[in-house]
Amino acid sequence: MAQYAGMSDGAPSDAVRRILERYRRLAVVGLSPKADRPSHRAMVHMQAAGYEITPVNPMCDEVLGNPCVPTLAAAAERGPLEIVDIFRRPEDVPPIVDEAIALGAKVIWMQLGITSPDAAQRARDAGLEVVEDRCTKMEHCRFFGGLNVVGLSTGVIGSRRMDAFHP
Repeated sequence: MAQYAGMSDGAPSDAVRRILERYRRLAVVGLSPKADRPSHRAMVHMQAAGYEITPVNPMCDEVLGNPCVPTLAAAAERGPLEIVDIFRRPEDVPPIVDEAIALGAKVIWMQLGITSPDAAQRARDAGLEVVEDRCTKMEHCRFFGGLNVVGLSTGVIGSRRMDAFHP
């Protein structure tokens, strides 16, 4: 059987919901300043939902009004690491997970399409919770509102932007 993004055993739904309720700080590794990138769109939602976002990206100065840091260690200097949200290729995940373990993170979250079984097991063995192959925005919307058949609960059916409906 083919494996599709979001269809892995990433974490049981009740664990994902509990993580999103308990932890409010996200250190987002690979958060892009480009509005068309999935990481950017996901964090727009998470920030609007009240989560504290720390972009971990050495290639930019700020994303969504939040100053970027070059490493997880620099993110940890701003406060305890709760959820380390990874938007990087699977081959980049193991050293990120190892650093997160060393810095005392609580959760490793690998975004949709991203898994690393060995790194995930190391994190679990170190006492961290692990979510693989799931999108923080989609999971938040699923549990706390905002996701429906077409993806967003805007109350408007149409292809034009919302401001187009107000002359």
